[in-house]
Amino acid sequence: MRGFLSFFSSKKIGTALILIWLGFLIYLWLPYFLPNNREKNSIEKGIYRKEVIQYKKNISLTDAVHVCIMSDVNTLGGMMALANSIMVNTKHDVMFHLFVDRQSNDHARIWIETSKLLKMNYELRVFPQEWVKGKIKIRGGRPELASPLNFGRYYLPQLFPDLHGRMLYIDDDSIVQGDIYELYNMDMKKGHAAAFSKDCAGPAKRLSLMKNNYADYLDFKNKHIQQLKLKPTECAFNTGVFVADLDLWRKYNITKKLEYWMKLNTQEEVYGNERGGGASQPPMMIVFYQNYTELDPNWHVRYLGWTKKTSYSKTFLSYAHLLHWNGRFKPWGGVSSHSDIWDKYYVADPEGKFRPVRKN
Repeated sequence: MRGFLSFFSSKKIGTALILIWLGFLIYLWLPYFLPNNREKNSIEKGIYRKEVIQYKKNISLTDAVHVCIMSDVNTLGGMMALANSIMVNTKHDVMFHLFVDRQSNDHARIWIETSKLLKMNYELRVFPQEWVKGKIKIRGGRPELASPLNFGRYYLPQLFPDLHGRMLYIDDDSIVQGDIYELYNMDMKKGHAAAFSKDCAGPAKRLSLMKNNYADYLDFKNKHIQQLKLKPTECAFNTGVFVADLDLWRKYNITKKLEYWMKLNTQEEVYGNERGGGASQPPMMIVFYQNYTELDPNWHVRYLGWTKKTSYSKTFLSYAHLLHWNGRFKPWGGVSSHSDIWDKYYVADPEGKFRPVRKN
């Protein structure tokens, strides 16, 4: 009898140990197979997965307007306001491709899912910052422009390997007042991989306080720049809003060309100390030199954030299709001009972390 009890007791202990071991394995592996956790894992790795995309209605990804917006922890409210402005003013199906830093991932998802932004079709992903590690060097100007998300626009084909055709990229300090479908379907010259807005005419030239030419952005004393035979007086263009042809971008290896100039600039001064500053614009000006289609100026009214005041009239801005607060003074700051326009589209942060600064 005693032997039987001893055997029974040891059997219970063995069973208990097995159950504990199984429980430990379940703890380790089961969360990955749950939908929410699997999605979170894919987002953190910056991997394109179908389950990351949130469809609120049946749309055709072929016919939808594809819009890419990138933000980090400091500018996340801009992403939300921009997306809202597009939804409010667009009659066509839009697919939003939203990229954030890892720090903002959960915050952005909560913001969307607990606000009216939940109605939009979107994917939210973490930009793989390792793609630009060691390739960024800001010598002058504004250090915040060194954010890895600022260079995400270089990698559109890699971020969307299964997409073909066009993609709209819009900086998060912008507001869209027109139907984005019009910009998305603009006429582009044959063979052009992108369309940008020139800086040498109209309001952009009058308000930027710069000559708006290549000499404002590139170091023409650099031998590599000299070898390109670029004209210092060539009109600059702004890369904060552009239409990209993903297929041609791939065909011309645009990303590799942009990375070449990024890497070279870390080794020697190619750009950065000029008035235009460094960051993501100069490489694109080199690669797309005299090889892009011009945007309608009404689709990129910019320099609203260049100074604390502006010469733009309220009437003029009311007819502009897209407003861009490029510069130091963002529309969520206390000294920004025309922040009342931006406020109309701002979606309050449910967690209260992002709070626009306003004068009393």
